[in-house]
Amino acid sequence: MTKRFLSKAEQKQLARNPYVASVSEKGITYTDEFKRHFIAENEKGKGTREIFETAGLDIELIGLDRVISSGKRWRNTYREKGINGLVDTRKENPGRPSERELSLEEKYARLEAKNRLLQAENELLKKPRSTRKADVEEKIELVTEQKFLLIYQTIKKYKLKQMVKYLCKVVGVSRSGYYNYFAEKANQNRVARDQGDEEVKAIILKAFHFRHRKKGARQIKMTLENQYGITYNLKRIRRIMKKFDIVCPFRKANPYSRMAKATKEHRTCPNLLQRQFKQGVAGKVLLTDITYLTYKQGKRAYLSTIKDAETNEILAYEVSDKITLDIALNTLHKLKRNHTFIAEGALIHSDQGFHYTNPRFQKLVKKMGLSQSMSRRGNCWDNAPQESFFGHFKDETGIKNCETLEEVKQEVKSYMTYYNHYRGQWNLKKMPPAKYRQHLLQIA
Repeated sequence: MTKRFLSKAEQKQLARNPYVASVSEKGITYTDEFKRHFIAENEKGKGTREIFETAGLDIELIGLDRVISSGKRWRNTYREKGINGLVDTRKENPGRPSERELSLEEKYARLEAKNRLLQAENELLKKPRSTRKADVEEKIELVTEQKFLLIYQTIKKYKLKQMVKYLCKVVGVSRSGYYNYFAEKANQNRVARDQGDEEVKAIILKAFHFRHRKKGARQIKMTLENQYGITYNLKRIRRIMKKFDIVCPFRKANPYSRMAKATKEHRTCPNLLQRQFKQGVAGKVLLTDITYLTYKQGKRAYLSTIKDAETNEILAYEVSDKITLDIALNTLHKLKRNHTFIAEGALIHSDQGFHYTNPRFQKLVKKMGLSQSMSRRGNCWDNAPQESFFGHFKDETGIKNCETLEEVKQEVKSYMTYYNHYRGQWNLKKMPPAKYRQHLLQIA
């Protein structure tokens, strides 16, 4: 049964009894005299309730549970320890454990720690100061902050364990003060770090929004180095992006559209490339493909590109609202007109789409002195770099916000300039494609 709390009026009433030493809302402390009286009367055969009532203690007020519990506890103590065991020793022994005897190893560890600390303190106190008469060593008094640092440095240098309390006692400072000091220092460091992170965030956002194209951590790192001459660790960039919720959009794979496109036509040319995209020569391997672009109100445009597999540069492109043969032919014509550095023995690789199996397209390819290669049926990996470009393109452009075909063309033009001349690529020595092409031509 749960014991009830005593009201203030009940506490005052009980405190008037000479056998009550103290009383609170939770319990009653009886005098040692009453405990001895209880044992003596109980030995004569009197019951617990009778003894309490005879002493003027109200059973209803105290509670029968409290009375029975007290009597039982005193009788057990008397049987185990005798009459002296009933004496209340809480004043002499407040309940805190007495300091235990240290082992020999612990005494030695404390002595060594003390010697280390005093040695460090002695070296710090000796501060050479020049006087007019002679050079003497003058001792200075350590302030509390210096003592805290001295303890910390000694513990860290000599790898001391569980010595903070003892060393604080040795130099005369409080342990709580020691911990509060370093907590405050940690808070100051945290504030300073947050201020530094805010400054880095502003710089990262400049790169993140450079030329209005959102970027991931690696793109930000390369943009900072190429455009601003600033070098940040990649982990630092990622930490700042995560801390301030700077999020880069990422593309989701859509294999179904690729498969539908790849299986429409039979293959008419062998796969000469065999996924050997990187051959060390700019303009040697050309990749081409067509993708669709959806803009406002479900309207659709089409983008045809020719990409240099070695430098990842987009050498020619065409945007149209129709997916006729002309889109592929016009892309080839632009390649011929705009670029004269196509390498000897170059080939152009595509999927098995109807544009690339058309006799007019193949005739133009031969006229330009190019070999023609095609992916295997239904295998998009045979033209993976080109597919990868389209994925990045759709992530980093605002085609969906365009309202007219002319706006789509302007957005594509803007992105192609950004991609070829400003967007660094990790595997191109962090250079943009056009700059990497120049690098290859210089070392050739």
